[in-house]
Amino acid sequence: MERLWRVPSGCAVFGILNQDGRRISGETVIRAMAVMHERSNGLGGGFAAYGIYPEYSELYAFHVLYDDPHRRPDLETYLKERFVIEKAEIIPTRKTRAIPAYPLFIRYFLRLRGTEGDEEDEVVRVVMDINAHFPGAYVISSGKNMGIFKGVGYPEDIGELFRLDEYEGYCWIAHGRFPTNTAGWWGGAHPFGLLSFSVVHNGEISSYGINRRYLQNFGYCCTLQTDTEVIAYLVDLLVRRHGVPVEWLGAILAAPFWEQIDAMEEPKKSLYRALRITYGGALLNGPFSIIVGFPGGMFGLVDRIKLRPMVAAWKREVFYLASEEAAVREVEPSPERVVELRAGEVVVGRVGEKVIHGQKLALSRV
Repeated sequence: MERLWRVPSGCAVFGILNQDGRRISGETVIRAMAVMHERSNGLGGGFAAYGIYPEYSELYAFHVLYDDPHRRPDLETYLKERFVIEKAEIIPTRKTRAIPAYPLFIRYFLRLRGTEGDEEDEVVRVVMDINAHFPGAYVISSGKNMGIFKGVGYPEDIGELFRLDEYEGYCWIAHGRFPTNTAGWWGGAHPFGLLSFSVVHNGEISSYGINRRYLQNFGYCCTLQTDTEVIAYLVDLLVRRHGVPVEWLGAILAAPFWEQIDAMEEPKKSLYRALRITYGGALLNGPFSIIVGFPGGMFGLVDRIKLRPMVAAWKREVFYLASEEAAVREVEPSPERVVELRAGEVVVGRVGEKVIHGQKLALSRV
């Protein structure tokens, strides 16, 4: 029966960003995902929301999934050694017929006690340590003023379970379907996140083994049993640690083929060659379309052959990304512009800025 669920063209992804910073109800995103119900299969769904914790905006918001609730005392002892826990609570849920049983979800609002190095690097080390050495406990969200809510079920049912209609955020990304090549489980559903980056993904990363070994060189540990996890860590490595502009990620994660680079004119040719050589281990192979949320923005990317669909749309200050145009039109019947992303193309939106459409590399920004 499993093969009946594994439709390779599946996965629903959706993102919405209000570029004037005003917050949008989670009910809007749930409706958009429900339109793409047939792309899901009930084995995974989830949402990432930005701007939902304004009263704790300066604190790290850890969402922790406890497959084994008995691990909670040990983990909280560990957290108290490294953070001041300003608040800890069970993430509110409501009873649903579709999801009668689920793991324990606790959220912690944390202030780092102090570190000799970079604060965000220390938080990443804590997340890696917990997910690798506390069996039965997983940090699924660790950013500021944002959170990830996910599990086994259709996305609209996950939204109902976590009462996401009661949340408001300036940016949301969402996913329907299960983790690629892995049995559906609560920690393996999308989105995947690290600090304030979050990722949803339609497709399959066939270069997972190479990408995973590459990331290990920089201290990242992949423990969540799915290929999409490497995308979240690669974005953190490239954007936060190496300072690569978001607009350049298509030239690295979905780099052109060598023959395409060789056909370019200088100085573009030398630039693309340098990026391909420097970040060869970050190249993602396989069919994919990706939406990434980050503080103050959202971007979409499709693979270099365009084997998975992605549409971008705009209506005044609101920027949309989706697997299907129907999802956009469910919540915005009259978008001003709708485009299909081209192979390897990046489209970016930020709060307070106009959307940048297309992958453009400026030598002055190298």
